[in-house]
Amino acid sequence: MSNFVFVLDTNKRPLDPVPPGQARRLLKQGKAAVFRRYPFTIILKYAVPNPKVQPHQLKIDPGSKTTGLAIVQGDKVVWGAEVKHRGQQIKNDLESRRAIRRNRRNRKTRYRKPRFLNRNRVKEWLPPSLQSRVENILTWVNRLRRYVPITGIFQELVKFDTQAMQNPEVSGVEYQQGELAGYEVREYLLEKWGRKCAYCGVTDIRLEIDHIVPRSKGASNRASNLTLACHPCNQRKGNQDIRDFLGKKPDLVKRILAQAKQPLKDAAAVNSTRWALFNKLKDTGLPVETGTGGRTKYNRTRLGLPKTHWLDAACVGVVESLQVVTTQPLLIVAKGWGNRQMCTTNKYGFPVKHRTRCKTFFGFQTGDMVRAILPSGKFTGTHVGRLTVRESGVFEMKTPKGKISPVRYKYCKSIHRNDGYMYAFSTNV
Repeated sequence: MSNFVFVLDTNKRPLDPVPPGQARRLLKQGKAAVFRRYPFTIILKYAVPNPKVQPHQLKIDPGSKTTGLAIVQGDKVVWGAEVKHRGQQIKNDLESRRAIRRNRRNRKTRYRKPRFLNRNRVKEWLPPSLQSRVENILTWVNRLRRYVPITGIFQELVKFDTQAMQNPEVSGVEYQQGELAGYEVREYLLEKWGRKCAYCGVTDIRLEIDHIVPRSKGASNRASNLTLACHPCNQRKGNQDIRDFLGKKPDLVKRILAQAKQPLKDAAAVNSTRWALFNKLKDTGLPVETGTGGRTKYNRTRLGLPKTHWLDAACVGVVESLQVVTTQPLLIVAKGWGNRQMCTTNKYGFPVKHRTRCKTFFGFQTGDMVRAILPSGKFTGTHVGRLTVRESGVFEMKTPKGKISPVRYKYCKSIHRNDGYMYAFSTNV
C-alpha cells in the first residue's frame, strides 16, 4: 500500500492524511485538486471549520548517507520516506574548486603570500558537507509541518551509547544487565563491519560477535577487538588467533586488523551533527524527544520489522506497538540547486566555455520533472523524467530507462518544478 495522502483545506490548513483510495474518490468527485506531487498532497475546494485532527508524530533517524523519516498517527505508520544526502559530493566539489582556485592564484599572483587572517568561523560551525545533512532534514521537517498536523518530533539523538540503559542511575556490572544489554554494541559492530561476516563475506544471515584475539589468550572485550562472523566461521575459528585461523590469507588478515582499528566515518558524521540538528528542531517550537540507536534496534527486533531507514525512524523512542499501513516509502535524493560557476574548465583547470546567466528557457529549467509525448523519432512515445534545458529549446531528459534526446520544449508538460531533490518510490519493505 502506498503512503497516505496529505490533505489541505481551501485555506491551506493541514488535515488528517487519508488513504490513497479516499483521495482518489475526492479527486474523481471534483471535491479536491492536486496541490503537490511530491509528497503527494491534495487540496479541498471547500473550507473545514474547526477541523478535528489527530496528533501526529514525526520521527527521524538521522544517518550519514541516508536519513529515515516516518509519520506516526497513534500506533499507525501512515507515511515514510528516506532522504539520501549529498555530503560526499559537496566535499568533492569543494576540493575541486579549491584546486582550480589555487592553480589560478599560482598563475596570476605567483608571489603573493597566502592570507589566513580574514577567515572567521561562527560559533558551532559545521563543514558544508555536514551542514547540508542538517539543512536537508530541516527542509523536510518544515515541509511536512505545512501538510500534516504534527504535534511532536522524535529524533534518534545518540547513535552509539553503551551507557544509556533504562535506568540512568545504574552502576558497575548493572550496565551489562539492562533490558537493552548488547544492543548498542551489536548495532555499532553491524555498522562498522557492513553487516557481513568478516571472514567469508556472507550477508543476509544471522551474525555472531567474535573476538579477533581470543579472551583465552589475554585479550579484552574492547570494541576494537570485536568483529562479526557467521556461525560456521565462528565455530571453525574457535579460540584460535586470527593469524593462525587465516594463515593462508595474509591479505584478509591485514584488512581485518586495519578495519578493526579504523574509526567509523559515518558514525562520526552523525555524532558531529546530532546536537546541531537537535537545537534546530527545538527552534521549531514543537516538543522534541530523543532516543538511542540501541533502543531503536530493540524496538524493531521486538516488533519483527525489517531493517530499513524509514522503519528505523518509526521505532525511535518508546514504542509499545506499531501497525505499518504503508509499504511504499518515498525515496528522496538531494541534488542541490546547481552551482554558481560561470566558467567551465577542462581537466587541467583552464577555462573552455562560459555559461549564460539565464536559467529558465521556454518556462523550463534544469531539474524540472516533466512528461514529454514525442510524436516521432527514435524515442517515440511518452516519457517522464528530469530535464536538462538549453537556450535553443531542444532539451535532454534523464529517465529511469536512460537518456532521451532530443526533447523539444513544445512536447513537455510540467509535473513537478525543480526543488533541489529527486523522487522515486520503493516497493521493498
